[in-house]
Amino acid sequence: MASGKSAKKRRSSSSPLISKRQGLPWLTIIAVVVIVGLAAGIFTVVLSKNRENEAATAAVQPFIPTAENKDPSTAIQGIFVGASTTDENGALSYTDYKAALHVSPTQRVAYDRFPPVGGPHDAIWAACNGVVYAVPVRDENMVHTMEHGAVWITYNPDTIAAGDLDVLKGLVEGQTYITLSPYPNLDTPVSLQSWGHQLKVDSASDERVKQFITALRLNPYTYPEIGATCSQPSFDTANPPAFDGSPRDADAVPMDGAGLTTATDEPAATDAATPTAAPTSPATDPTSGAQSPAATESAPATSGS
Repeated sequence: MASGKSAKKRRSSSSPLISKRQGLPWLTIIAVVVIVGLAAGIFTVVLSKNRENEAATAAVQPFIPTAENKDPSTAIQGIFVGASTTDENGALSYTDYKAALHVSPTQRVAYDRFPPVGGPHDAIWAACNGVVYAVPVRDENMVHTMEHGAVWITYNPDTIAAGDLDVLKGLVEGQTYITLSPYPNLDTPVSLQSWGHQLKVDSASDERVKQFITALRLNPYTYPEIGATCSQPSFDTANPPAFDGSPRDADAVPMDGAGLTTATDEPAATDAATPTAAPTSPATDPTSGAQSPAATESAPATSGS
């Protein structure tokens, strides 16, 4: 029989050993710190982006047209605005730029500004739903787009700053009633046009660019052909009518359209992308997320003159 001393020894050797105190779980701590840091970073980025969006919206808010402020673009520093009158419906008519006057594909118009901002134009409008033209386009076709409510952005390919072309494309691509095209020998790097309006700037990031678009793209008070379409499937956007930058000669059609008759016989056309809200019902503006009124359209509109 084992002695008590031996039994005690056996019991002692079979008992669990007390381990030394373990160190801190550094891998777990590091992982938690990394996760918290990533979450904080994401939160900071989102917060910063929201603040940027809020600031962008605030910057264009005063330029959203209303019944009380039909042409807020007049507050944009450096903008050209043609002489205007208000008709019985409250729309603005720019007396220096007569609408609904068509020229033939071979005729040229003696425009008073370059790029032009209105007046007689070709019967065929250029496609103007977010089209970025790689080559210059004939003035007379582009003027017709503005009669339909589009904003036409142009740039000098020789002087535009690196990266600014991408900024302009971002404002145009995927949008409606806005186009972009190069304009040889333009006297500033960037110029924006709508019917009776023009703004020339040195930088695509100038805050006035978005103010102009907000104030005038589909502003139902400032363009002649409310509800007219910007769709033009037959217009060759890759090979449009050629731009001619040479001086107009004596045969050019004058700005008052002398000798032309008002076009009234164009076929009806609708544009699926055309907003149908009344001027008092705003639609989202693509430049900032702000609200901008859309053109009124109570029935399929004529395609414009």
